[in-house]
Amino acid sequence: MERKATEQLIKWNNSKRRKPLIVWGARQVGKTYLVKDIFAETYYKDNYIYIDCKIEDDIRNFCTETANAERIIEYISLHKGKKITENTLLIFDEVQECPNIVSSLKYFCQDFRNIPVIATGSMVRIKIQRETNKRGIDSGKFLFPVGKINQITVYPMTFDEFVMNSNRVLYDRIKKAYEDRKPLDAKIHELAMEQVYKYLLVGGMPEAVDAYIDGENLFEAREILKVLYDNYLSDMDLYQASREAVLRSRTLFTNIYRELNKESKNFSPGLIEEKSKTRDFATSIQWLTMAHIVNQSFQLKEHITMPLMPDNESNFRLFLGDIGMFSYQSGINAASFISADRENTLSGIFFENFVASELIAKDHTLFYWKGKSSCELEFIVESDNKLYPIDVKKGRGTLNSLEKFSNHNKFEYAIKVSKNNYGYDPERRLLTVPFYFMSFAAKDLAEGKLKV
Repeated sequence: MERKATEQLIKWNNSKRRKPLIVWGARQVGKTYLVKDIFAETYYKDNYIYIDCKIEDDIRNFCTETANAERIIEYISLHKGKKITENTLLIFDEVQECPNIVSSLKYFCQDFRNIPVIATGSMVRIKIQRETNKRGIDSGKFLFPVGKINQITVYPMTFDEFVMNSNRVLYDRIKKAYEDRKPLDAKIHELAMEQVYKYLLVGGMPEAVDAYIDGENLFEAREILKVLYDNYLSDMDLYQASREAVLRSRTLFTNIYRELNKESKNFSPGLIEEKSKTRDFATSIQWLTMAHIVNQSFQLKEHITMPLMPDNESNFRLFLGDIGMFSYQSGINAASFISADRENTLSGIFFENFVASELIAKDHTLFYWKGKSSCELEFIVESDNKLYPIDVKKGRGTLNSLEKFSNHNKFEYAIKVSKNNYGYDPERRLLTVPFYFMSFAAKDLAEGKLKV
């Protein structure tokens, strides 16, 4: 399958100022497939060395004892029987099993910068944090290579990647319509929306997407999601320090849908654990966000100033990192996503989690706006020093909140993300973006290039 992040790896590889690269990301989002099976096989065919730190005990144990890049290169070269040169790509996978490899990247950068090195793993940041806390900050044994690495984060497949792999012809048509800023023909619009609903069910976990593409079997994809969901819960046993932290993280994770499905979508600790406070869940929230399993959105109030900063860090919302897992967690029948009555069955929070994931995948920090009474806007994006309020509507809906927002804030133009076709109303400065355009719009916002 194709991944958009391949473009980032190519850019890194071609950079004159290239440093060792760390690829972050949650479990099972396709980091190894991206780095090894797509990038290495294409650009370093027969000239890369892949090291799985989870199973290659000799190399892991050696790297645990030294951060000396020269010694590591020599040992791996002898162990693998392959000379390592500037044309050899070194891949260290599952480096959470050997955090010292991350420390060694400083010396790869200083002394062997011409050798391309990629390190990746699922819980790297969490394992590093635990190692640092365990040893003491001043122990000097573990050093994070600040300023000596490049970094990218891999997320679940976004909607455009889903369609690019499942229906390339439709993807090309959607992409061209977005680039031309023109609505799709009515029948093509319906086809594109069909894909949106299927994506809401399948999500972006590559294994689930692959199962769907292989036989267009939505229910098989759903079974894979169940296994992945359970694996995430199991991980919490492996990477957390205390039993209490494990239980709270699991409880928080399994209640994301419930939290968003109430009248106020703000995080309410009492809904999860009676008489608890937000601070009781602080460690769990940090764990889940560091692991890229959960995304946090911060509240803004009334008049907004830039750069965007949370008004009150105790008011926030949590979204699941993958919309497929969110749909699975909701417990809703899978047939609801393909039924004729789906527009009445699916609540708006499915679409809000969808938009949150698309924004996060383009490295946006999530914010939402809460006005007086019940006025709110699901997302606020700052792009090129301009504000873009985003209203997510599963149907047509009213724009009362946007009117209230405009009483307090100046903005470039508002974005309504909905099932409606593309359009722009210059009088109200309102851009209507159909759900299937959201991946492209999020990218343009991130690059300061959004236009009508």
